[in-house]
Amino acid sequence: MKKDSKDVVDLLKYEKKLYKDGIELIAGVDEVGRGPLVGPVVAAAVILPKKYKLEGLTDSKKLSEKKRDLFYEIIMKDAVSVGIGVISAKKIDEVNIYQASKLAMYEALNNLDVKPEHVLIDAMPLDLEMSSTSIIHGDALSLSIAAASVIAKVTRDKMMYELDEKYPMYGFAKHKGYPTKLHIENLKKYGVLENYRFTYKPVSDLIKEVADLK
Repeated sequence: MKKDSKDVVDLLKYEKKLYKDGIELIAGVDEVGRGPLVGPVVAAAVILPKKYKLEGLTDSKKLSEKKRDLFYEIIMKDAVSVGIGVISAKKIDEVNIYQASKLAMYEALNNLDVKPEHVLIDAMPLDLEMSSTSIIHGDALSLSIAAASVIAKVTRDKMMYELDEKYPMYGFAKHKGYPTKLHIENLKKYGVLENYRFTYKPVSDLIKEVADLK
């Protein structure tokens, strides 16, 4: 899995610049789950070994589920450290999804058992004690962020499979909580669970409809 390729070399551009500056412990951070109507937002922080290469690794959204699962196992085995941050639907409703995404990233970084010297972040600026770089579309431009993207995505998908086992009629295993036509139909048919984000439409609309009927 660890072969030289132009794509992988390009994905190490940000990391190699930091290596030249004497920085070796680089954490990539990314989150998934801003759009779903149900469940938490999940972030991951990953510190890869110096000059690590993993052919084919990129933004988790561009990978098949089979590929993501494979890379997840490899990254968990090879990484210097991995931290996960999970912020509940209830907290998302309290603080909004943007702030909840930040909280998930902070939690992921705090859960690393090795302290990074620099943090590469997908798009979002964070207030950190160590230096950091915020990269637009970072999950497709940095290997460290791509690794975090995969860990966060697989972690959240596992939560959706667990929710699907509990409530199979909602189809969580298929849509992962995103507002697909099937999901919205099932939501209207079976009602709002406590795992939903009550401030998100159409969930908030359904809650209001039920309240108006009482």
